[in-house]
Amino acid sequence: MKLEHRNLLLGIHSALDDTFFGENKYADKVLERLLKTQKKWGSQDRAVVSEIFYNIIRWKKRLEYYMGEGVKPGNLYKLILVYLIWSETEYRRFEEFQGIKIADSIAKIKKRNFPNKAIEYSIPEWLVNQFQTELPNVWEREMNILNEQAPLVLRTNALKTTPEELCEALRERNVACHTLRGYPDAVELEEKKNVFLTESFKNGWFEVQDASSQLIAYYLDIQSGMRVVDACAGAGGKTLHLAALMQNKGQIIALDIHQWKLTELKRRAKRAGAHNIETRLITDNKVIKRLYNSADRLLIDAPCSGLGVLKRNPDAKWKLNDDFLSRIKIEQENILQDYSKILKKGGKMVYATCSILPSENQNQVEKFLSKNTNFRLIKEQSIMPSEGYDGFYMALIERENE
Repeated sequence: MKLEHRNLLLGIHSALDDTFFGENKYADKVLERLLKTQKKWGSQDRAVVSEIFYNIIRWKKRLEYYMGEGVKPGNLYKLILVYLIWSETEYRRFEEFQGIKIADSIAKIKKRNFPNKAIEYSIPEWLVNQFQTELPNVWEREMNILNEQAPLVLRTNALKTTPEELCEALRERNVACHTLRGYPDAVELEEKKNVFLTESFKNGWFEVQDASSQLIAYYLDIQSGMRVVDACAGAGGKTLHLAALMQNKGQIIALDIHQWKLTELKRRAKRAGAHNIETRLITDNKVIKRLYNSADRLLIDAPCSGLGVLKRNPDAKWKLNDDFLSRIKIEQENILQDYSKILKKGGKMVYATCSILPSENQNQVEKFLSKNTNFRLIKEQSIMPSEGYDGFYMALIERENE
């Protein structure tokens, strides 16, 4: 990996400044905007900038230890330099680095030891305590994996093509890829490339969706012709998958509290050729109450900590805190309790999160079932990052004919 041009360094500096010191800006959006503005950068330049940018965010706490100080607006060049030296990345000695003293940093890098687990795994101290409490035997293994880069996985749109046909089309555009055993619609790229410029994407043949996430729609046990409610639809990744599995037959009602996400869902649905989706904005509880006892299937992809997807969203761990985690658990409990009433008798729902914490997953389901004896757990599955893809939890629950 080579960092040979001064403007690449300036781009990384600008993106880090926006991420760490901007107004709650997410790293993926910051990088997307940067790459759009740098039209002269080639594919290799973009790949280098993206990798360094995300790795610095990923290893922020360890880099702060090497530097001997926290990340501040005035020391971002030093932060970049320390990362480049630690990772043994090739670089030229940019003029911005002149006068920066890094002897102490180099000494710490060479020692290869860490005073605590938070620095070793580059996570906040409160999160170490949370992991040690909830996942005492496995959390270090999982954090090792979560500090790696995420693979790029596509979900084939079964309304228009097959994984084999999609792979063939992508290979014609020099995009190396392969299908995945155990994931019926998944295609994994062997190296990251901008696939959004391909005719395959423009024609709605695929969406980007992690392999673990693709299992959730199958878990819901849906059939063509059903009435399905996606209660936390967002921009519709799983909604579109449900539409494909239903072969455009039946009805999907996609709910969310953000209109812009539903607008994006409609745009994606048009490209995908998904015609059985109706969007509804949740403006108050009446929207939910009107749907009581009406759905054959219900998907609750609940808001969560996102600790299972840190590979692709490493900045999330710096935005989280224990207060947020406490609040989100209350929200999960309320959503599960309120939205479950949407199901008909005999209907089934999936409660899912992209967290690996039992307190957001199994514990929430157990609490719900203890209060609602007319529901029963059919099955549940925890997918850990060490299994290869994002960490997810899903539980299939049935409302009994009471």
